[in-house]
Amino acid sequence: MHEFGVAAAVLDAVEARAGGRPVSALRLHVGALQRLDRDVFDSAFGMVADGTVASGAAVEVVEVAVEVACRGCGGSTTADELVVSCGHCGGHDLELRSGDDLVLESITLTDTRTEQEVG
Repeated sequence: MHEFGVAAAVLDAVEARAGGRPVSALRLHVGALQRLDRDVFDSAFGMVADGTVASGAAVEVVEVAVEVACRGCGGSTTADELVVSCGHCGGHDLELRSGDDLVLESITLTDTRTEQEVG
């Protein structure tokens, strides 16, 4: 289950950006090729974050579709799965543009006075 590894990596990034301040929420962009099982990830993140600055933080996950560009015809194809041929010309000389992403877009820090977003 790679979800635990992803959760640990996300927590490391959150802690680095939070600088010891408590975090109430975070937003991730996760590519479809990551094949992240959301239920398993949520459980894993809850476990690894317990007792840290991100304990109890709400996690929003934005799934990023797979997009490839064909070097042959210049066309672009988007899908939820790995694309092995161009949707326009059928060519196989493709460049992956998105879909393998794992980006911590923002965290929301909790302050006793206010909440602020760091992104």
